[in-house]
Amino acid sequence: MAKPGEIDWNDLRYALAAARSRTLAGAARALGVEHSTIGRRLTALEDALGVPLFTRGPEGLVLTSLGEKVMPRLEEMERTVAAVAELTISQKTRVRLATPTGFGRYINPHLAAFQGAHPSITLELLSGSRPVDLKKSEADLAIRLGASDDEELVTRKIGDVGWSLYASAEYLARHAAPSDPGALAGHDVLGFEPSLAGVPGAKWIEAHGQGANVIMRCREITDVVAACVAGLGLAVLPCMAAETEPALVRLTPAVLGTRRLSLVYRREVLVSEPVKAVIEFVLKVMAEPAAHMSGEAVAR
Repeated sequence: MAKPGEIDWNDLRYALAAARSRTLAGAARALGVEHSTIGRRLTALEDALGVPLFTRGPEGLVLTSLGEKVMPRLEEMERTVAAVAELTISQKTRVRLATPTGFGRYINPHLAAFQGAHPSITLELLSGSRPVDLKKSEADLAIRLGASDDEELVTRKIGDVGWSLYASAEYLARHAAPSDPGALAGHDVLGFEPSLAGVPGAKWIEAHGQGANVIMRCREITDVVAACVAGLGLAVLPCMAAETEPALVRLTPAVLGTRRLSLVYRREVLVSEPVKAVIEFVLKVMAEPAAHMSGEAVAR
């Protein structure tokens, strides 16, 4: 439990939003969080202070006499923090964008045009399967696969990435394609390391690979794609990666699983004009191959 006087600075931001909105729901909308988060933050702040800043009733949130005195100070703090952030971030021209392995193929072709429009911005791509920690400033933005439940991060949906079953022509020359993608017994299949157990490909193989020979497991999607291209076995792969490989054949029009693709960032980075420019650029570029990513274009 917090001791009187031990204030979480972030709680002050929630208190200021609550004072302006006069309701938990209004403050939640302003900050893009759940209303329960606002209530929890206000309670924590008042516990730390040892005195209430609000009274709660049918009319909503009403400032106490102390709260009336505190709010102008919080507004002054908000202006100071914004000025410091803008002064600092405006000097930075490097914007770091973390992407899953292989996403450079969608961004790189457009970089020359972006640099022509924004010559002062250097876009640094951080590619890999390990998620970066945005709260620890390991990157400014991140393209992520899968749902995000961190309410303190802004999540902008790009689209859905579909997965389907693929094999190379070389593999199919040795083995007849399965008539049912849900019955892989007798086939050589490519699996995934435990770190990728949550991806649709891993889930499909786990559910439908009884009697199949899992000949290898990989911790990078690009390695699974490469092994499939080499003819080592069947694989359930992201359509956006597999369908750019001429050697691979899609064995079913069905989309066997999907994962949400989003652009994620901390709310405060929007103070930076370079970051806002990169956000607009990424959303525009990644919207173009949306049907290709979903796998539905082939499925129809």
